[in-house]
Amino acid sequence: MTKINIALGLSLIVCALLLINSQYQARRLFFELEREQGLSKQYETEWTQLRLDQSIYGKTSRIESVARTELNMVPVTPDRTQFLKAAEIK
Repeated sequence: MTKINIALGLSLIVCALLLINSQYQARRLFFELEREQGLSKQYETEWTQLRLDQSIYGKTSRIESVARTELNMVPVTPDRTQFLKAAEIK
């Protein structure tokens, strides 16, 4: 009878330790999930900002404005156009 009680007591202790370990793992995984969800939200915000920047900087009017002001470029006009003739190959 005592051997059965000892075996049952040991199995109860083992089960209790396994329960504690599984609760610890569940908490650890929950915190990791929360952290990853926070990173996901941060990346989504950055992606939205990058798409907005791309739409702003990709507009033709913005490109023309930067070309005129920062690069001192002017539009091509017919009087400034030069035509070259290709040499004939014999």
